[in-house]
Amino acid sequence: MARWYVVQVATGKEAAMCELIERVAPEGVLEECFTPRYQTQKKVRGEWIYVQKVLFPGYLIAVTDRVDELWAALRGVSEFTRLLSVGEAFAPLSDEDRAWISVFTERGARVVPMSMGVIEGDRVIVTQGPLVGREALIRRVDRRRSIAYLELEMFGRTLTTKVGLGIVARRREHA
Repeated sequence: MARWYVVQVATGKEAAMCELIERVAPEGVLEECFTPRYQTQKKVRGEWIYVQKVLFPGYLIAVTDRVDELWAALRGVSEFTRLLSVGEAFAPLSDEDRAWISVFTERGARVVPMSMGVIEGDRVIVTQGPLVGREALIRRVDRRRSIAYLELEMFGRTLTTKVGLGIVARRREHA
């Protein structure tokens, strides 16, 4: 069974590096190479449009059951690439990390959809989208940018990442 491996790359070059790795990897080595993204809204000329942004800047995921051949192919790439490892062994993504990404995305469309919610007092209540029931992950909300900052244990470390969260109302707490 193919495992998910994390490849560290230069921030901002994730999509280009995925394409490069797909080109240099020998036939059949990669099942999938992707950069998880999230959907949010941005105001352009007074109109809200949906945009996609990188979920984990500086990282991409390579799905393979032949990690040694992938590593050899990465050594031939002139750009910065580093396969995350623990000691001398390449470390696949943990089942929990893989499950977290899989819950929100699917093959061919690795984009976390935007959530919607309300603010009640000092609490965020997510009413629709992938963050429903996962409000405890939210550390901060930027209403102007329609973004929630999440703190996650991912890739063997604590990461702060962003996902789309539109706040449609602010309610007063009931007394």
